[in-house]
Amino acid sequence: MIENFVKSLYESIIKENHELDRHLYETTKVGPKTDEYCKAAIGLYNSLTEENKDILMRIIEQTMIDTISNMLGVIDGSSTLKDCSLEPKLLLDSIDTEGELQDHFLEFIEEKDSHL
Repeated sequence: MIENFVKSLYESIIKENHELDRHLYETTKVGPKTDEYCKAAIGLYNSLTEENKDILMRIIEQTMIDTISNMLGVIDGSSTLKDCSLEPKLLLDSIDTEGELQDHFLEFIEEKDSHL
């Protein structure tokens, strides 16, 4: 059950957003109504070599992985929030995840990366 949950996190958040981000950078046309942040981001992306575009996308993917891992650590109780004494707990189908979400997520990522 936990394995399915962490795989779904990866597929739904990281993989889908990674594909959307790349598509956005490669297809968005900058116009007069494009906000300054988007203009700068697209300009930066377009200025890169293909190899550096791949590196940038990998950095973005790794940032998403780190963020999800940190969030799961907070939910598991292995990481704490600054100035917050609340103790979160996540139930999957009413079953306690027993503080193992972050470990399972990182194991999934490690296994996925070892098959590349």
